[in-house]
Amino acid sequence: MNSTIELAERGAARIEWIRSRMPLLARARDELAVSRPFEGHRIGMSLHLEPKTAVLLETLVAGGAEVVGTGNHGSTQDDVVAFLVRGGMTLFGRRDDTLEEHLAHVGQVLDSRPDMLLDNGGDLAAGVVARGTADEIVGGTEETTSGGDRLRGELAGAVSFPMIVINDSLLKAIGENKHAVGQSVVESFMRITNLMVPGRRFVVFGYGWCGRGVAHYLRALGGKVAVVEVDELKAFEAALDGFRVSEAEGVAAWGDVFITATGHPGVVTLETIGLMHDGAVLANCGHFPWEIDVEGLRAASTSRREIVDAVERIDLPDGRHVILLAGGRMFNLAGTEPKGNSLESMDLGFLLQTLSLERVATGAATLTPGAQPVPDDIDRTIARRMLGELRADS
Repeated sequence: MNSTIELAERGAARIEWIRSRMPLLARARDELAVSRPFEGHRIGMSLHLEPKTAVLLETLVAGGAEVVGTGNHGSTQDDVVAFLVRGGMTLFGRRDDTLEEHLAHVGQVLDSRPDMLLDNGGDLAAGVVARGTADEIVGGTEETTSGGDRLRGELAGAVSFPMIVINDSLLKAIGENKHAVGQSVVESFMRITNLMVPGRRFVVFGYGWCGRGVAHYLRALGGKVAVVEVDELKAFEAALDGFRVSEAEGVAAWGDVFITATGHPGVVTLETIGLMHDGAVLANCGHFPWEIDVEGLRAASTSRREIVDAVERIDLPDGRHVILLAGGRMFNLAGTEPKGNSLESMDLGFLLQTLSLERVATGAATLTPGAQPVPDDIDRTIARRMLGELRADS
């Protein structure tokens, strides 16, 4: 049995187990297999390629879609790709791709001339705008805060087709961003570092929904938590929630572990790192690997080495060292044996994706061009279905 077959078999076993525990997508898969709203559509995808994503893609294919896609840099799981390719999907990417190789894969997805987009971080939307092929796109969805910001900022006015921003959904904010990211970040920190949370001092950058979840879950396990937040209203909320609130300089020497969750570049600078104590741990759970100045940190180092998988020691000229997790990438999906967000949260989140893409395929004319929130009726439909599942288990 060759390695590709072994990978595919491993992926099949993992996906089968996960598929059986995502009832919302199972129901949607049965419904879409009858209605076939994606018949004749090619969906270009850029999304973390892990087992839960595979169940989403199977659901879209059941609805008639052709899927051509790639993962995100550093988080692709090779056994999942092997399984899906064996099943007939066209997917590009490996776990150890360089950033340049990943961007080339995004280009390959666009070369296939999709007419719908399932985007993560705005890479595909930016690509069709740059290529001048926006008029070929019916519409699509965007998964993340970072991508929504990009659509409303860098790409504002240039995207002539509707893009439903899944991250704008309050369902996703509560179920996935707050609770699931909070859980997965804390679980990943403990698994990757083998360090304890109780009594340790954590600094969380950002008090959006993801930052809220990380801060609350760390405190629930006994961590001491400070929050750095530039938005006055969010900082006010964090203070009333009982967290220490400060500018980065005020807690840099206090913290043991620094976790970014903002979606914005350059949040942890070399100047801030220069104030940290010896052995401080740096981690990012935002979509893009730009929140920590990793390039500047490595350039300033005297030596660096990987201690274990996803744990890098970086020595500095003044004799201190810092620990960087997963190279500054989203460490709960790019770290050791990544699990990502919980099954239940991704069942909810990926049903948001599925029904939003269905709305694009069947009713793009009713939507406005550019970034927009998930339609209210879709949010409420999914809330009712999720409540039904929760009550069934009570």
